[in-house]
Amino acid sequence: MGIITRSAANNITTGGVILPAGINDASVASITALAQVSAGDGITLISSQTASGSASISFTGIDSTYRTYMFKFINIHPSVDDTDFSIQASINGGSSYGVTMTTTDFQSQHSESGTGDGLSYQGIDLAQSTNYQALSHSIGTDNDQSGSGSLYLFQPSSTTYVKHFISRASTYHAIDYNIGYFVAGYFNTTSAIDAIDFKMSSGNIDAGTILMYGIA
Repeated sequence: MGIITRSAANNITTGGVILPAGINDASVASITALAQVSAGDGITLISSQTASGSASISFTGIDSTYRTYMFKFINIHPSVDDTDFSIQASINGGSSYGVTMTTTDFQSQHSESGTGDGLSYQGIDLAQSTNYQALSHSIGTDNDQSGSGSLYLFQPSSTTYVKHFISRASTYHAIDYNIGYFVAGYFNTTSAIDAIDFKMSSGNIDAGTILMYGIA
């Protein structure tokens, strides 16, 4: 945390930023308190896994420590061309994955040639299904092709409500498009979600990193 100081001209400096004159000691105290709250309520990296021809990557240990869990998937590269990166959840510590989901999805797209732009519903969503939900669609296997994005899971330890999630991803499509993929949904269970599994719809996760963060 930076040091807040006040000059003879009554300018307040915090972390190299000079605030206007006239800010009093009470304002300085408020700024300091806000900085302390921000530091205490930040994002905590819990674990990270790197794929190497992996059939799936699972994260366990999801509990009530955090209200929201955030996953970052970076440069996910499949072993099979034109395949989806997908998720499912567990309520038994990862012994099995197959929680009922209802989801919605759409995508924006634009090709490298500057054509084929559009916004569309893809129909890869689920209706009370225990299948895996795609988060990144039709990733290619060229050396420079991959998919990256994020997933937010809200209050997974609740035993009152279903478990909502949202995801946003960017995909280098197998036919040289950029695909912006948008997914939202809920795990239709009031049991606590305590593990998440990532895998491709076909083949392995050839390469890529997935990180799990907790948000207070």
